[in-house]
Amino acid sequence: MTTMPSNAELHAQRLAAVPRGLASATALVAGHARNAEVWDVEGRRYIDFASGIAVLNVGHCHPRVLEAVRAQMERFTHTAFQVTAYEPYIRLAARLNALAPFSGPAKTILLNTGAEAVENAVKIARRATGRSAVIAFSGAFHGRTMMTMALTGKTVPYKAGFGTLSPGVFHLPFPTDGGSAVRETLRALDRLFACDVEPAHVAAIIVEPVQGEGGFHVAPFELLRELRAICDRHRILLIADEVQTGFARTGAMFAIGHSGVEPDLITVAKGLGGGFPLGGVIGRGDVMDAVDPGGLGTTFGGSPIACAAALAVLDIIAEENLCARACAIGERLTARITAVATSNARVGISPPRGLGAMIAFDVLTDPGRAPDGARAKRVVARAAERGLLVLTCGAEGQAIRILAPLTIGDALLDEGLGLLKDALEAAE
Repeated sequence: MTTMPSNAELHAQRLAAVPRGLASATALVAGHARNAEVWDVEGRRYIDFASGIAVLNVGHCHPRVLEAVRAQMERFTHTAFQVTAYEPYIRLAARLNALAPFSGPAKTILLNTGAEAVENAVKIARRATGRSAVIAFSGAFHGRTMMTMALTGKTVPYKAGFGTLSPGVFHLPFPTDGGSAVRETLRALDRLFACDVEPAHVAAIIVEPVQGEGGFHVAPFELLRELRAICDRHRILLIADEVQTGFARTGAMFAIGHSGVEPDLITVAKGLGGGFPLGGVIGRGDVMDAVDPGGLGTTFGGSPIACAAALAVLDIIAEENLCARACAIGERLTARITAVATSNARVGISPPRGLGAMIAFDVLTDPGRAPDGARAKRVVARAAERGLLVLTCGAEGQAIRILAPLTIGDALLDEGLGLLKDALEAAE
């Protein structure tokens, strides 16, 4: 019988075969997974609070997803939509259009990844407006391609050393401290219009309703409403980047829905495909149709297999009421983290923040109570040693983010939180 290589053996092979620029949070190698649990190649079990970075909202290997994928694989695996259209793509686009928070008709193009979705959203916005400039925010993460690197509001590690990026991108400070910060952001936008780029040259403003890599800071609803009004006044398009926030993660199908604000374009990926590569842009029909035939396209985007998986994901979200489940998970996480923050002086952490089951908290120094990215990194390592997979984020890598599958049971969630508390105390 063939013996599976160990974590150490595979990690050594990885170092020889894979460039060091592609980093991993742990040296573990996955063997198999189900729902909210992962087993490494040596058979050790881990509770998954990462979900493949918000991809597995319906958990690993959901039976409904696997069934849909197997059935589609028996029919065909690829045609390229530009050559021969197929029903799963059309059905999925129609369902996404119906779910989108637009008051008018919507249309959808399906792609491969979140970065590709953002790239295409910018293309569509530029074509629809006849303008080229784009405004994004500090702390934002929109991808690692040339345009999305330019939009991303953090230099290290995403932009450092890659030379001149796409021109015509401007950044505003993202407000993280309430109303006064929103007013400062809006004043910064006024200064930007006065000093650097006139509104008539701006195609779009792109914003994450909850910043992902930036630290799970929720975009204040006041900001989103003001951006909508400014975009309307200057005929600028508003893009909601929902790559990490979409598909029930925040307790709504799309996080911007909490604010009541209608964007013009929404970028999606991650949770849509249930573990299969799939991204897309959902937009107002008139905006999406501004691009001439042939101006949009991709060989593998919206693959039949990924579309079948996504249709199953949407069924699961509806039938298992995962929006409500996300809210319940968020309440449980918030209560437990708050208890740790207030009852144990040895553990320096901030109050939790986020929406739904997209929750994070900062690891802090003692006694200075400043953000401590080095300690947060130690927390992740100690958690893995104890059997919990969890990730950091934030401007200084100081935030611990929790992205458990929305299908996780309460007992497993509580077990994972216990392991996280132990890891916090062990990482002093």
